[in-house]
Amino acid sequence: MKRSLVILFCALASLSAQAQNIFISKSASISFFASTPAEDVEAKSDKANSVIDTKTRNLIFKVSNTSFEFPKKLMQEHFNENYMESDKYPVSTFKGKITDAVDLTKDGTYNVTIDGSLDIHGVVKNYQTKATLVVSKGTINAKTEFKVKVADHQIKIPTIVFAKIAQVVDVHISAVYQPK
Repeated sequence: MKRSLVILFCALASLSAQAQNIFISKSASISFFASTPAEDVEAKSDKANSVIDTKTRNLIFKVSNTSFEFPKKLMQEHFNENYMESDKYPVSTFKGKITDAVDLTKDGTYNVTIDGSLDIHGVVKNYQTKATLVVSKGTINAKTEFKVKVADHQIKIPTIVFAKIAQVVDVHISAVYQPK
């Protein structure tokens, strides 16, 4: 995980010459929930890494697919082996930009729009979402939620369990960023 954080930092550091613009979250939380008539599916990872460059408003998230924890071990196995194919696609990433002209060096609550690309299961798709950023005493707290269609990322669901697996997943993200 430390190596991936270094890679994330380098990617954004190259965009900005001033390191004081770089904010890092080493334990961002990503959870998802999907409901079907058969059963609810939910998982959470508190091991995502994220970086925001407050000058350019670029951001990146990266999470290991195997870091998601499920209430049932069998769900976790199926998620990694059958659906996400985590051996082949070990990480999911989001690269984007806050499109609103906000000054994240000033304390305040900012409701912003983020445009970017989400890479899940080796398929990159553009997304736009609303997020709330709270800047207070040099820390940035971020929260967002959005929906992901499983089919958009070519995640195959066998017909035998099609009714048990939701076609749209609710994703929730929260992160606390500290200055580098």
